[in-house]
Amino acid sequence: MKGAGNINRRKGAHYETLAASYLQGQGFEILQRNFCSRYGEIDLIAREGKYLVFVEVKYRATGSGGHPLEAVDAHKQRRICKTAEFYLLRYGYAEGTPCRFDVVGMIGDEALHVRDAFAYGPGGKGGFW
Repeated sequence: MKGAGNINRRKGAHYETLAASYLQGQGFEILQRNFCSRYGEIDLIAREGKYLVFVEVKYRATGSGGHPLEAVDAHKQRRICKTAEFYLLRYGYAEGTPCRFDVVGMIGDEALHVRDAFAYGPGGKGGFW
């Protein structure tokens, strides 16, 4: 099964690159890819205007297995939020830095971008910055 993991990682990297290109075409500046912490991983970190944007990228070959956006459940959101908080602290962002959590769902090569897909905090409540 070791080979399957490598294929999935390569496929994920390919669709993250497509999503990054899409976002750049929409005026985003990509700051970092695949930021990891002990809490989890954030696929893309970008800047759009005043916002620091944490982006989760999800891929499905077709819509028949469920929409990729459905894969960003409450558990995944909490992990992304904790990782984002670590990123902000690690890189010294000031309290009050406007942040947002976006999701890019890829079905084939088509991107569906959802801005402000969820809020920070348990169950999407509260905010830290």
